[in-house]
Order: sequence, then structure tokens, then C-alpha cells
Amino acid sequence: MAEGVAQSGTKEGVGETKSFKPYRLKRPLDVIAACIGLILAAPLAAVIALLIKLTSPGPVLFKQVRVGKDGREFVLYKFRSMYVGSDDSRHREYIKLFIEGRDEELRKLQGDKKLYKMTSDDRVTPIGKLLRRTSLDELPQLINVLRGEMSMVGPRPHLPYEVELYKDWHRRRLEGMPGITGWWQIHGRSRVPFDEAVRMDLWYLEHQSLILDIRIMLRTITKAIVGRGAC
Repeated sequence: MAEGVAQSGTKEGVGETKSFKPYRLKRPLDVIAACIGLILAAPLAAVIALLIKLTSPGPVLFKQVRVGKDGREFVLYKFRSMYVGSDDSRHREYIKLFIEGRDEELRKLQGDKKLYKMTSDDRVTPIGKLLRRTSLDELPQLINVLRGEMSMVGPRPHLPYEVELYKDWHRRRLEGMPGITGWWQIHGRSRVPFDEAVRMDLWYLEHQSLILDIRIMLRTITKAIVGRGAC
């Protein structure tokens, strides 16, 4: 488990009753950071959009329903990294094994690689592989932040069919605003099992603060440059 993630004495290793309250300046920080991010990323976003259009047919942006705070669904924006009309059945199978913690079967799919992600996905375009490795495909989510559907920092929003597989204690991560990045992304990401990732999310929600959010955002930038654990 990552530094600072403490066990709280319950069976699952997380608190069951403490409510998660964001600090007072969280929303102002989100708006300021998202505005700055959109301005600085505009030239890069234009290049990415052009590359997507030139390398595969379909729209530049990919829109997908995700589950946000308190289980409310919203439309998440990403730069398209997959071919249009791709079949998601293999991803559904993988996610089921991942959330249920069936490591033996995951290792068979992954060839014993120590990563909790699909390392071979033929749905992804050549430019999409680069976008995912650097997390640049997530830049349009700055729009979701401005719309108040996401935060800069928080648990990642999952797909409805993923949330259906949650255990009861997993659902506590839905009590916080979903984020573009988070404590799990900078400490574990694709290198930890699902239960551990949820514990990291819950630890963040219990300890969120202005300093912690700024720290996580700065670490995310360096992680994106290196591309470690990206998915």
C-alpha cells in the first residue's frame, strides 16, 4: 500500500462511517486549474485533434457515460484513442476479473505481466497508444471539471457496468467528486489490485486538502511525462 494509506481497523481496511467533506477552496482551485489547463493546452489539443483525424476515421472527441458523485451519471469527454465501433466484450471480461480480484485468471490474460490493465488492446489506434501512455487523451475532461461534473483530483469515474460489480464498501468512493487524477494515479495506478486502488481513493477522500491536491496535480504532470503505469 502507498505511503500514508492507513488501515482503519475494519474488515476491508477502510472506514465505514466517516463522511467525506471537501475543503472550502476545492471548487475554486478546480475552476482556476481547469481554465489555465485549457488555455495552455489549446495548441497541443489542436495538434492532437489533427493527428486523430489524419490517422483514423471518426470524431476527434470520444463521449462516454460514467458514474460520478453519489452515483449520478454524466457524459465524460476524452480524445478518441480507439477505432470507431470497437467491441468492448474483452474489456468487460477483463474488468470483471479485475474487480473481483481473480488474479490467477488475470495473469493468464496478461502473460504474467505485473500490471492491472489490458496491455494488448487491438481497439486502440497507433496515435491512441501514445495519447494513453502520456494521459493526453484525458485533456478534454477539463471541460467536465468546468461543468462541475468532475474535480481535478479525486477517484476516477467508472463505467456503469464496472460500478455494478462493486462490493458495498467499494461504493464509498462514489461519495466523492470524481477526478482527472488522484492519489491512486500517482502511487499505484495500473500496478495495484482493485481493492488496493479503492483503499487509496478512500484515503484521499478522508484527507483531501488544498496542499494535497496541488501536490497530486504536480506529481501527475511528471508521471504523464514519464508515462509510467498509464492506461
